[in-house]
Amino acid sequence: MYIDFHTHGKLAKKLPFSTVYTDWLFGEAKKAGLDALCLTEHFNTLQFDELYGYLKKTCDREGDTLVAPSGLRIFAGMETDIAESGHVLSIGTPEEIMELNRRLEPHKEKGQFLPFEKLRDLFDEYEVIVGAAHPFRAGGNIPSLPEDQLRRFDFVDLNGKDVAEDRERTERLTCALGEKLQIPVVSGSDTHQAVQYGCIRTCFPGEIRTVKALYEEMKAGHYTIQVSDHAAFQVKTAGLLKRALKEIHAAGGNYVSVLTEEG
Repeated sequence: MYIDFHTHGKLAKKLPFSTVYTDWLFGEAKKAGLDALCLTEHFNTLQFDELYGYLKKTCDREGDTLVAPSGLRIFAGMETDIAESGHVLSIGTPEEIMELNRRLEPHKEKGQFLPFEKLRDLFDEYEVIVGAAHPFRAGGNIPSLPEDQLRRFDFVDLNGKDVAEDRERTERLTCALGEKLQIPVVSGSDTHQAVQYGCIRTCFPGEIRTVKALYEEMKAGHYTIQVSDHAAFQVKTAGLLKRALKEIHAAGGNYVSVLTEEG
């Protein structure tokens, strides 16, 4: 099973949720060779609850996962900002993620973000697994957290955007952090745009349908990470396309129709 641990279902946080765009994304993910992904949407994106509500209505439920019409398996997740600066991934059932998002409502604006310790305390009330997102990206301070808090992470994100920019540095620092904390390092593309799917992916030997089973396979090391030979090109192209599509939206155009040839 090829899975991407860090993805988004919208082009940008401040843009309206589009069912057509999200359906297109998931179809493209399947075409790119992914069997599954973790939908780690930003916790303060517009219409977070509508995104997950739509998926629960239109996808089949198998274990903890939602299966899109394309056959793509979706693990529910969220990416949350912390007061110290940095992003934290969480993966759970759709119901857990939606409830956690509602409980985080008072903390969605800059200046109101929870410190990691309090965020992790909240996550500990649920059966979610928690990851350090792109820990060595400029502007983030996750590696500077107290060691007792660092050890509360369940996994580390080897991030496709950072690998594309500087593979040697990103792999060296990220893997060293995972080794220090004795937790798995898995990969995520961090994409908002379909071109980036497949720049990096994690391969498990069998199909997984529950968060518990996923975590057990992660801890056992039953996976490999594959980086595309074209990762740098994919990430750069996706970034350019994202900016162009946002400009289309800002000018009053329909960026979704540009991609899907609808409308």
